Amino acid sequence: MRLAFITSNPGKVEEAKKYFEPLGVEVYQLRFEYPEIQADTLEEVAEYGLRWLAGRIDGPFFLDDSGLFIDALRGFPGVYSAYVYRTLGVDGILKLMEGVGDRKAHFKSVIAYWDGDVHLFTGRVDGEITHEKRGSGGFGFDPIFMPAGFGKTFAEMTIEEKNEISHRGRALKAFAEWLKENLK
Repeated sequence: MRLAFITSNPGKVEEAKKYFEPLGVEVYQLRFEYPEIQADTLEEVAEYGLRWLAGRIDGPFFLDDSGLFIDALRGFPGVYSAYVYRTLGVDGILKLMEGVGDRKAHFKSVIAYWDGDVHLFTGRVDGEITHEKRGSGGFGFDPIFMPAGFGKTFAEMTIEEKNEISHRGRALKAFAEWLKENLK
């Protein structure tokens, strides 16, 4: 089975391949721009994108919508994480966090899969915002997010280490398990 991952981020595709290769599912990147609505939840954003793409793409496909939610900033950037990353970047978030004691945050990912119906899979990882950028791996806010119980940021981890505990890894694992059961 070939499965399109609708994303402009090749790093996300590499993460996904680790979950689907053992199932004999070939994941490939498909760049296809789609509107991202302003909504309160990642689930709403992902489902809208999925339904919009459904009439434009042949075959099964999936997309991911993820966000960084910082407690002290009342969940910001949350559903606006991609926009905030493009406009403020990692340095902008660190600036917003100057002098803030409560550095708790979490990443959440929603995988939306289309096979004629909508299927949503979520993952979450709790952690904190570091005081400086650390590491050169990963992408997005990875250099400033340290998962709970670890002494390094996502950007300091290998893809395998990050996949084991990341929000996207957890959502992909749930999706892969569901797919394994439903491909029979």
